[in-house]
Amino acid sequence: MAFRSFSLSVFLFVFSVAVFADEEPYTWKGAVLKADITPSEMLWMAGYSARKGPAEGVLQPIFVKVLMLEDEEGTRLAFVTMDLIGVPREYRDSIEAFASEKCNVSPGALVINASHTHSGPMIRVYRPPSGDRGLAPSYSNIPEEQHRERVRQTVDYRNFVVSKVCELLMGAMRALEPVDVSWSHSRCGFAMNRRTPKGPGEWKNFPNPDAPVDHEVPVLQIRATEGDALKAVLFGYACHATVLSEMLFHGDWPGYAQHYLEEEHPGTVAMFLNGCSGDQNPYPRRLRPYVERHGRSMATAVEAALETEAIPVAGPIQGAIAWPEIPYQEAPTKEELEEKANSKDKYDARHAQFLLDVLERDGKFPESYPVPVQAVNLGNDLLFATIGGEVVIDYSLRLKKEFGEMTKGAPVWVAGYSNDVMTYIPSKRVLLEGGYEGGGAMRYVRSTVHPAHWDESIEERLVGRLTELVGEVWEGE
Repeated sequence: MAFRSFSLSVFLFVFSVAVFADEEPYTWKGAVLKADITPSEMLWMAGYSARKGPAEGVLQPIFVKVLMLEDEEGTRLAFVTMDLIGVPREYRDSIEAFASEKCNVSPGALVINASHTHSGPMIRVYRPPSGDRGLAPSYSNIPEEQHRERVRQTVDYRNFVVSKVCELLMGAMRALEPVDVSWSHSRCGFAMNRRTPKGPGEWKNFPNPDAPVDHEVPVLQIRATEGDALKAVLFGYACHATVLSEMLFHGDWPGYAQHYLEEEHPGTVAMFLNGCSGDQNPYPRRLRPYVERHGRSMATAVEAALETEAIPVAGPIQGAIAWPEIPYQEAPTKEELEEKANSKDKYDARHAQFLLDVLERDGKFPESYPVPVQAVNLGNDLLFATIGGEVVIDYSLRLKKEFGEMTKGAPVWVAGYSNDVMTYIPSKRVLLEGGYEGGGAMRYVRSTVHPAHWDESIEERLVGRLTELVGEVWEGE
């Protein structure tokens, strides 16, 4: 399968960081690279189940990017960001094995994050449930030959992306040079919570200005020693990349934000680390001018952060990752699924038939799923905390408060959509409230078997395990 030839940018830079404690310079090594992963053929798109065909063109190229840092002890940290809908576990496993074996990056120090653009290519392999009942429009009456071709394209594209990331990791390792690392932050305001009550136990996808949000824009700066030029900027925000639903490939507002920053700062690579945006949407949306405006708003917010007094970040790097098993609630019986398969709701019927197919094939349902949590400490100056899946905003607000107490005020950067994106990750509040993010979205997933909603213990299990990891990597007094 042929793909568009990719562009590769390598930047080497030198700087020394003053550490306030002893005023001795702390020297990082680092390199940042990027590659164009825009498909050269019109693959089927991910993000909206109602799409009825492949992409019809390219509005903007999409990229994978790698930032690698090495501390004075030789420990390495790699951030991998992707303009894709998610991070399938098989992506993580393949890249982790390569990074560990070839680049001396431990699993705990490898962060893979997806922007969650809904305008990228399909990246997971699955087939419709058996029969014709309950199929979404995009999966109705698809000939077997066309299905096989789509599977081939998806597998080829997956291999292409993984190979590009491994190539960038290897290139970054070889290009490591001394760098300066610092942190700053600002705010941006176009994200709004999309959970609006419409009745007892019911929620609609509609902007709710009174619901929780997190407007912080954390920024990691990498600067050159000569002239203080900005060579790399990693920024975060908690908001879905769902401005547009056109049949065109592009990175949505994060793609435009990165483009504008790189345009304004020639020689800079801009990278987006998605936050806890599971219940956050960009508003207004659905018109092309808005994707450009939101991208510009974010780029302006990052520029504002660059204007503030940055906090130097020292090493060492300490990272840890775990995959706690999160149980499901009681699975439906075969009889209940057979009844549901005849539902007039096509999505309920499709999911029921999918589970019946799984039951016939495997004889049982999984009882739990491993959701990744990760903690990375940079010299007790900055803490990264990541969770897999489409994490709702409650986690960001809670973890910043609780971990901020543990770090005695050092910045805490929380990211979702990291290392595996399998479905929504609700807080206990959202799970009990119900609605799409509370569990309703699980009926749309076909690449992973989710037989029921998450158990009510999900928040405490994830936060508890992540707290343990922070205790392992954060050096107390």
